[in-house]
Amino acid sequence: MQRIGSFVAIGDSFTEGVGDELPDGSVRGWADFVAAGLASAQGAPVRYANLAIRGRKLGPILHEQLDAAIALGPDAISINGGGNDILRPKVSIEHVGERLADAAHRIAAAGIRPILLSGGNPSGVMPIGAVMQRRGDALARAVESRIGDLDAPYVDNWSDPELAAPRFWSRDRLHLNAAGHAHVARNVLRALGMPAPETWRDLAGASTAEGRRDLMYYREYVLPWLGRRFTGRSSGDGRDPKLPAFVEVPPIV
Repeated sequence: MQRIGSFVAIGDSFTEGVGDELPDGSVRGWADFVAAGLASAQGAPVRYANLAIRGRKLGPILHEQLDAAIALGPDAISINGGGNDILRPKVSIEHVGERLADAAHRIAAAGIRPILLSGGNPSGVMPIGAVMQRRGDALARAVESRIGDLDAPYVDNWSDPELAAPRFWSRDRLHLNAAGHAHVARNVLRALGMPAPETWRDLAGASTAEGRRDLMYYREYVLPWLGRRFTGRSSGDGRDPKLPAFVEVPPIV
């Protein structure tokens, strides 16, 4: 088991933790869980930063976050992206996969361990599920085919059949809830050869994607989402990175 004393996460809303909202309005998410899980498995605090910003396409993730993450000099950097790209009407999935793989190689060249992971698969609960399924499958293949030379895990949450269950998704049917984020964290820790705290299995989401899509769902989530796509806006416009500097995460007691 290779020790990871410092960990930086980069990405979009998935990595920021959207869907796992806390009572104070902040978000938690899988990367927070991973930092705590690393500290617990290793018996020592872990330094953790999270540069993710919701709504970001892969280009801005790489431009705004990758160099900043490398500059922090952590033991490991997780990278996820492309989910917002493949939702656009026109996209070269091969190009998205190539850029993700290139970023992982840049991380490795800096002497830092890359951790690549795909997001969960919402195609079973969202309105444009068939399109999302095809594109997500293609992106996973495009990434995996380009990273065989790296000593780095690729955590394929997209193909995890358990994670596709509606109970792991929030009411917007696009983001994981608390239980879903904890499940992703277990997948990541398992790929790193470390156990996850058993208490995470007891987590439940504040909302789930169970039940039918009604008119209110389309008004509250689908129409605003379409509006941002048509006007070129992002849900992350004006937002800062979640944790731009290291914080110390202690072991779970």
